[in-house]
Amino acid sequence: MSQDPIQIEEDDDDKPDTGWMVTFADLLSLLLCFFVVLLSVADFDPIKYKQIQSNMINAFGVQRDIPLEDIPKGTSVVATHFQPGIPEETPIETIQQITREQEEDSLRLGEPDAEQTRERDMREAVDTLNEVMQLTRDTELDAEMLRKLLRAEIEAGQIDVESEDRTILIRIRERGSFKSGSAYLNSDFVAVIDKIGVALGQIEGRIAVEGHTDSVPINSFAYPSNWDLAVSRAASVTRRLVKAETGINPRRITASGFAETRPQAINTTPEGRAMNRRVEIIVKQPIDLFED
Repeated sequence: MSQDPIQIEEDDDDKPDTGWMVTFADLLSLLLCFFVVLLSVADFDPIKYKQIQSNMINAFGVQRDIPLEDIPKGTSVVATHFQPGIPEETPIETIQQITREQEEDSLRLGEPDAEQTRERDMREAVDTLNEVMQLTRDTELDAEMLRKLLRAEIEAGQIDVESEDRTILIRIRERGSFKSGSAYLNSDFVAVIDKIGVALGQIEGRIAVEGHTDSVPINSFAYPSNWDLAVSRAASVTRRLVKAETGINPRRITASGFAETRPQAINTTPEGRAMNRRVEIIVKQPIDLFED
């Protein structure tokens, strides 16, 4: 009786599952494409690259070959004969140290040399200083013109003209300009204010008119306090300065009063109080050509 051969069916579960390899290969392909796209759109900065390269060189000691003039000697590893305690010196032909100097020119990539930058800054500083000195000389020339114009009043002690840097100060004393306790200009002093106005119309700068008094209080119907008197005197001078014939733009000028808060001298003597009763015309000229 013949027996049929036994057929053993292979179980599919025993076969290795290779389906994941396709998915893994696709994932690797996508990652590769992703990094290729990143590299293609990356903004490569050569300056930063050079700086990073230099830092890496310094950190990891990438060096250049330096020959050693004096050949050092050491103990031989393999001796031709054995002498305990007496090592034999074996000359070493060369010893090398690998180093690389940082090339500053390659790092700068067109940036100006530090020495050139210092020289340029120095030249600019000198040019600025020369310009300021020239402007100061111009201000002194304007002040000298005012001194010549008001020589008679200066000699009479009615007016002082001073200058410092880009500022001109015209100090009008109470003597001859105002009556005591009044803010009305004396009739014979109006012509002096007109001369000052014509001169100020020819020079540049902002004009501030400031009124000052002594510490003696005033209490009248027209001027209840020293503040009222100081402001009124500054306003009287300002109104005369901005008349059409002077050529002064009213936008250039301001008027203010400080009463006895800014004394020039002590208020305990008649002379000191007389010095404190004054009106000052301050001309502040611009420092640079772009300032109004």
